[in-house]
Amino acid sequence: MARSGVHLTGVERTFGTNEIIVSKTDTKGRIIYANEVFLNIAGFSEAEIIGQPHSIIRHPAMPRCVFKLLWDTIESGKEIFAYVLNRARNGDHYWVFAHVTPTFDANGAIVSYHSNRRSPRREAVIKVEGLYKELLAIEESHADRKAGLDASFNAVVAQLQSVGVPYDEFVFAL
Repeated sequence: MARSGVHLTGVERTFGTNEIIVSKTDTKGRIIYANEVFLNIAGFSEAEIIGQPHSIIRHPAMPRCVFKLLWDTIESGKEIFAYVLNRARNGDHYWVFAHVTPTFDANGAIVSYHSNRRSPRREAVIKVEGLYKELLAIEESHADRKAGLDASFNAVVAQLQSVGVPYDEFVFAL
């Protein structure tokens, strides 16, 4: 399941329920701010992480369709909540419950994105892991990466439509 060149240890990192991982990115997804909790759990220094794409912590077991949903939502000016599996610098992994919001200038244009990540409920992680494995399998079943992304995104949309709730409600019900 690991992308070529991505080292995974299989070790899960956790952080306290009173700790919040905070980062900010520019509109292209490059990190412009990272707090100490982020730096500690991800295993990067501030100098190493600033200016890097936020995808530097992307875990290969995360379905790309979740990030498509996230980017489509925040680029439209709305906030989103999502469970995300991240990869630390050394290959460890950690789950977060992310709240990502756009930041607007005085004219209403999006100038950056702000993300707060909290320690997720274990029961929700167990539920979302199964869904993410299904979505990743859909993505990987296509030789063409775009076709795989489209198929998994359509599967998420269909699942949400079948239960009749928007994504945020679905996430909070896990």
